[in-house]
Amino acid sequence: MIMTLGRSGVPYITTWSAEESLPTTVIQRPGGGIAYLDETLVDRDENGVLWQRVPSRPGRGRPEFGKVHPLRQRRAMRRLLCGICGGVPDRTDEGVLWLVRDFRGDWPDWPDGMAATEPPVCLPCAHRSVGACPALRIGFVAVRVGQSTVAGVYGTVYQGGQPFPAPVDDAVVAFDDSAIRWVQAAQLVRELGDCTILRAMPERRDQLWQRDRPGVPNGVGDGTQAHPA
Repeated sequence: MIMTLGRSGVPYITTWSAEESLPTTVIQRPGGGIAYLDETLVDRDENGVLWQRVPSRPGRGRPEFGKVHPLRQRRAMRRLLCGICGGVPDRTDEGVLWLVRDFRGDWPDWPDGMAATEPPVCLPCAHRSVGACPALRIGFVAVRVGQSTVAGVYGTVYQGGQPFPAPVDDAVVAFDDSAIRWVQAAQLVRELGDCTILRAMPERRDQLWQRDRPGVPNGVGDGTQAHPA
């Protein structure tokens, strides 16, 4: 079941209170890396990365806003679905629409090369989420992403130890990093590229950024009213 923002007010990737993490025992694998003591085939993805065990029960209990559901986030990022409604994100010739926190001072050409854990959005959900999401109210940009690549995961990094390995940090780890063997993944990461930042309405933080086109809004319209979670 897909819970949409329009019908339930709850983003698709949000965790519900009935979706508590299942108990696991993390052990060290021979040769390095981590595993579950009772591991099954579904605990790892096609890249061999170990994932958190969380049941999928959307709509049951209370929404836990700000807490991302690993399976639905992973599905949205892999299939490029709107993170709010689970539908098709907005796309133009410039690319797919993303709303991201504004960190343009971090490096030249930002957000090209950014490791994103937030899925893209469709236009109706973008309009609603600008005023509803606390993180976006702090400051955001709307970005058209011309290309993006599934590049790694965000999760808990462990280090070896006896009798059990110990969690030491939460971090983004690329698939080609040897540390990936020590990660319990929580979110899939896409590296953004060929990005176009849309022009802002600087006097209002709660208004969606847009690009001018004579007579007709192009891409994103005015909004009235999503780092890792």
